[in-house]
Amino acid sequence: MTMKKSRLGKEKQLRLIEHFVAGTTARCAANLVGVNIKTAAYYFHRLREVITEETNNEGLLSGEFEVDESYFGGRRKGKRGRGTAGKVPVFGILKRGGKVYAQVIPDAKSKTLLPIIQEKVQPDSIVYSDCWRGYNVLDVSEFKHFRINHSKLFADSHNHINGIENFWNQAKRHMRKFNGIPAKHFPLFLKECEWRFNNSNPRSQFKQLKQLVKKHMG
Repeated sequence: MTMKKSRLGKEKQLRLIEHFVAGTTARCAANLVGVNIKTAAYYFHRLREVITEETNNEGLLSGEFEVDESYFGGRRKGKRGRGTAGKVPVFGILKRGGKVYAQVIPDAKSKTLLPIIQEKVQPDSIVYSDCWRGYNVLDVSEFKHFRINHSKLFADSHNHINGIENFWNQAKRHMRKFNGIPAKHFPLFLKECEWRFNNSNPRSQFKQLKQLVKKHMG
């Protein structure tokens, strides 16, 4: 992906990158850096685009994986849980000791989830899930499937999906500060959260973003 070179000076770009890494909103960053709010918002948008470009090229390979789906969006009265109206369904795969992958999905049916798992996880890998029926197909797939029953009152040190649930919590916490994200931009924010989770050190994030800006926007 080739992007038009930014007209911002090097110093202001670096300061905006710092604020992006810190999780500052574009409005606040604009005031602190001394640029127009639209300029800061557009620059942050471009950062999310280059992050998405890079993260989409990564694979997960083999090992032990946790799979789960979650729903993003504001609180609404009525139906709760899977399939909640007005919320965005997202599917995630986390490699234990490795990285997380997340993508927006139309629904949480087996026919939707299995192809994603097959694309990102090698056959014979161990896959942990909860008891959602959408994962029934894993029982007769090329994977070794283990279910986690959240209703049980005991904790198993190995049979859990705490890793992917931790990612959901972190992603939702980050997105809440924006007080609503346009649906067309949500996938970019999701990839940002994925990138932050996979690269948790702020210094490393800053270094990576500088390299990505030079590669795509320099």
